[in-house]
Amino acid sequence: MRVGLDAIPLAAPRTGVGHYTFELARHLAFADPDSSFDLISPFPFDPSVFNHELPANLQTHQIKTNPLRRRWFAVGLPLHLRKSDFDLFHGTNYEVPLWNNRPRILTIHDLSILLYPETHEGRLVRRGRRRLPIMARMADRIITPTKAIKREVVQYLAINEAKVVVIPEAPRSSFSPMPRTEALATLEKLGIEQDFIFFAGTIEPRKNLVTLLSAFQEILRSTAHRPQLVISGKTGWLMDEFWKQLKAAGLEDRLRFTGYLVDEELRALYSTCRVFVFPSLYEGFGLPPLEAMACGAPVITSRTPALVETTGDAARHVAPLDVNDLAKNIVELLENESQRKYLSSAGLKHSARFSWDRTATATIEVYREAIVKRGERSRLTRAR
Repeated sequence: MRVGLDAIPLAAPRTGVGHYTFELARHLAFADPDSSFDLISPFPFDPSVFNHELPANLQTHQIKTNPLRRRWFAVGLPLHLRKSDFDLFHGTNYEVPLWNNRPRILTIHDLSILLYPETHEGRLVRRGRRRLPIMARMADRIITPTKAIKREVVQYLAINEAKVVVIPEAPRSSFSPMPRTEALATLEKLGIEQDFIFFAGTIEPRKNLVTLLSAFQEILRSTAHRPQLVISGKTGWLMDEFWKQLKAAGLEDRLRFTGYLVDEELRALYSTCRVFVFPSLYEGFGLPPLEAMACGAPVITSRTPALVETTGDAARHVAPLDVNDLAKNIVELLENESQRKYLSSAGLKHSARFSWDRTATATIEVYREAIVKRGERSRLTRAR
C-alpha cells in the first residue's frame, strides 16, 4: 500500500490530535515495512517532528499551494492525490478530500463541536456543523477512539454503525515512572513544590478548569492542606471567565502555570504529583489521564462516558460540575497514602493494556478492508 495521511496537526506544537497523527504514522510504518506512508501538509511542519528518527517508509511532504489550492480539502489536496499513486488517504483530523476516487478513512476524535458548541469559537462551530456530516458520509470507514464516540457518530451524524470502527489510542512510550531524584530537578527548574496537584491539557473551556479552581479554593479554605495547583498546557480560547475567577481568588502564590511542556517535563510532573486531576466536561478518549497512569500518578477524572471507558476502574470518577465531590476526592487522596499507592499500581497495569503497536495494526486492517471493498464496488460498477 501507499497511504497518505493528513499532517496539518503537525504544523504546530503537538497536542492531542497532533500526538495521534504522529504516533499513528510512525507505528504504521513500523508495523507494515512493505508499505509506504506519506504525511502531507500545505503548511510547514513543526521542527520537533524531525527530532525523531523517522522510519525509511515514512515521508513528510509540504505541498506548495496557490490562492486556489489553499482551499485544501476542496481543491489542493484532491488535485495532489489525483496526480499521485496513493491507494488510500487517511484524514486524521475530521476531514478528508471532498472528491477522490480512492478509499478515504476518517478519524473522528469526538463531537464536541456539535454537542458542546459553547466551548469552541463560533467560526469553527459553523464550519464543523457544515462540513463534518459531509466528511462522515464521504468516508469509506470512520475510526473513533472509544465506543462512546462511535455511539454519538451513529446517532448524531446518521451513520451506519457497520461503517464505524473503534480503535483506542495509547500513551506514548516516553511515559513511564521517572526516578524521583531525576524528576525533582525538573520540578526545581519549573518552580514547582514537591507537594502539588497536577492538571495537563489545553487551557480551554471544555477542560472545566473553573470547577477545578473552585475545588482548589475549597480545599485551601476548609482544610489544613496547602499544595500547589500546577496547570500545564498551551492557552487555548474562550477562557475569560477562568482568568477573571483566578484574579478574584488571589491564589497566585499557590498556582503555577507552566505553559506547554515537552514530554520529559510532563513525565517528571506525572511521576511526582500527589494526584493528577482531569475534570473535563467531555472527551473523545482522554490521553492525559492515561499518560499520567503510565507514570504512576493516582488519577481523578470525570464520570463521563469516554473517560470512564478509557480509565476503567483504575481512576476515581467524579461528576464534572460537582465542586464539593471533586474537592472531597482530592482531599481523600492527599490524606490517604494507601489509596494513592493503590491507584498508582492499578493505573500502571491499566495503561499497559494500550499500545500504539496495537493501534497501528488495527488501523492497517481497516485500510486493507477499505481497499478491498472499494475494488469490489468498482468491479460491480463496471459489470453493470
